[in-house]
Parts: sequence; structure tokens; C-alpha cells
Amino acid sequence: MVLGDYSSKKSDDFCEDVCGQGSRVGTRLRCIIRGLDVKTWMTLLVVLPLLTLGIYLHYQKVTYFLRPLWESPPKPFNVLPHYYQENVSMEHQCRLHGWGVRETPRRVFDAVLFNNEVEMLKIRWRELSPYVDEFVLLESNSTFTGLIKPFIFQRNKDKFEFVKSRLTYGRLGGRFRKGENPFVEEAYQRVAVDRLLKVAGIKDDDLLIMSDVDEIPSGHTVDLLRWCDDIPPVLHLQLRNYLYSYEFYQDNGSWRASVHRYQQGKTRYTHYRQSDLLLADSGWHCSFCFRRISEFVFKMRAYSHSDRIRFLHFLNPKRIQDVICQGADLFDMLPEEYTFRELIGKMGNIPHSHSAVHLPAYLLNHADEYKYLLPGNCVRESE
Repeated sequence: MVLGDYSSKKSDDFCEDVCGQGSRVGTRLRCIIRGLDVKTWMTLLVVLPLLTLGIYLHYQKVTYFLRPLWESPPKPFNVLPHYYQENVSMEHQCRLHGWGVRETPRRVFDAVLFNNEVEMLKIRWRELSPYVDEFVLLESNSTFTGLIKPFIFQRNKDKFEFVKSRLTYGRLGGRFRKGENPFVEEAYQRVAVDRLLKVAGIKDDDLLIMSDVDEIPSGHTVDLLRWCDDIPPVLHLQLRNYLYSYEFYQDNGSWRASVHRYQQGKTRYTHYRQSDLLLADSGWHCSFCFRRISEFVFKMRAYSHSDRIRFLHFLNPKRIQDVICQGADLFDMLPEEYTFRELIGKMGNIPHSHSAVHLPAYLLNHADEYKYLLPGNCVRESE
């Protein structure tokens, strides 16, 4: 007799006595199930499903919270001090920055890709109008995500008569490639802006402002750069970061806006980092600063990060209104930071601000028209 055979038979007999007759696999499974206690059953039937559901619902939050473990912060900018006071001469301002002063100002071109930000565009162009020689605007009948859209600027061009003689306007047919990465369509439209700038007559050493419509350089910043000599070829602008309105100040971390001394064949209209130089406190970035809830929904579905709409209820108008007044995140995301200290410090809702100091002049001069952008007026129009 072999000991191994004996032990195996003995075990089978025991399981059959306990769990009844049946196949070896079925018998063992019944033995395992009958041997589980209440805590184990709770873990299998309640805890594990809830854990799985939690990971599914908050996967994005988990990955953003762990971001400091797998991604290092980008190289820091060399931040240049910014000097300005309305009673200080331009010659002295240039010298404070270490630059000379020109006999005549450079020409300035302001180029934007337009989606649906009619109100913000008006504030932008009114702020920059005294200092810009040519406004360049391109709009497409396609969003970055391939959705069909009307030519909204064309419909509202009567609101911009004040720049009509200085405007180079272009329309572009979308490519409508289903399932394509939105950044591909965005790049396609930015290349079209390069072509439109040549139509507008830009020349070497003209100043070119590259920024989204809601990234507004202050007028005095542009005036400084057009009058000062020996400024850097490419200079990023540090903008005050706001969300939904100028009531919710986030930080001064907006840097994508830039000013270039144009060079034929070298300068490209882009929206990424092109220099290590950042001019401090140079304007305002007011993201998702719309008058109507429908405009929020449109942008959420249209811009390059539309993949952040993980659930359809994110587009619910009542939810969007609640999020705006709370200063919360439209996509229920954690802050995009590279250190745990900064991430944890920015978690939660943005605090309300009561300051409306140093905002675009046109906004304050027309406060009744743009009341929704000022402190204490978070409720938006339903349509």
C-alpha cells in the first residue's frame, strides 16, 4: 500500500461525509463554500464589489493623486520681474527691465483660434485694441473633437466693428475624422493660423501674441514689449488664473500665453512651452467664463480634453450651476500638480474672492453687462 494513495482516499471520504456525494471538483467546492465564515462572505459579497465600483468611479482621482510618484515636475521657468505703474514713463519702465527703449513701437499682431467665446473675445480685444495693429482670427466649422459647429464669430461680427479695419478673419472647413485624437485637429487648425498670419502681412521682428481667447495679456504688458528694445525673442506670460469668473482666483500658474518677435520660417503658432523665460503678472486667464450654461456644455464636449466627461450627468445643467457657485471642478478631478504638498494644498473648492481690483478696464467700465464675471454673481443664464 502507498501512503500517498491512502491519504488521498481518506481525504475524499471525509469530504463526501461532510458535503455529500458528487464529483471531486464539486465536492471540494462545496467544502470550501461551507467552510467560509460570515466575515469572509461579507468581504466577497460586499467589500470587494464596493472597492471595485469605487476604483471605477474614481480611477482618475486615484491616478492624479499618485501623479507625484510617476511624473517629475517640469523644469522651472526663469521668472522675470515685471515693473509697471501708470505714472512711470515708458523709457524708465524699459530700463527697469534691463531693456532699451525704441524710437517707434513694433507692430503687434494678436492671433487667436476661435470656438464660441464671444463675450471673452470682446473683453480681450477692447483691452488690447490701443496696442494691436492687426487682429487675426480663425474659426472652423469643427470643434477639436470633430463636432459640427456654426461659424459663431461670423454670426456675431457686428459686435466687433471697432476692429473691422484691422481684422484678418479666416474660416476653415473641418476634417471630421471620427475617433481621431482631438489634438490632431487642433494642430491642423494652428497650422492654418500660420498661413493666415502671412495673409495679414506679418513681417520679421513684428510682435506676435499667441494665446487662447480667454488668456488675455494686460494692455500695459503689450505696450511695454512693443516699445522696449532687446526683449527676448520668445517670452511666456504669467497670467492670473481664474475659473468660471473673476470671483474664483486659483493661482498664478498660467504660462501658455506667449509673445514672439516674429521670424519668417521659424515662428510657429503653438500653445506649448517654447522658452524658459516668464514675465511675471502679465494678465488674466479666465477659464470656462461663460454667460450661459449651454456654453459650458458646448465647451466641455468640444475642447481637446473632452475625455474628462466620464459620466453623462457631468453635463446636467443643474449640476453645472451648482459646481460654478461652489468653485468646484466641472469634471470632478483633482488638481494637476507634481508634488503631494501642492496637490493637497489645492484640493477642495476654490475660495470665493471679493476683489475686483486690477481687472480688464472694459470689464469694469461695463460691469452691468458682464455682471456674471464679477464677485457675488455666480448664477448663470439657463439660455
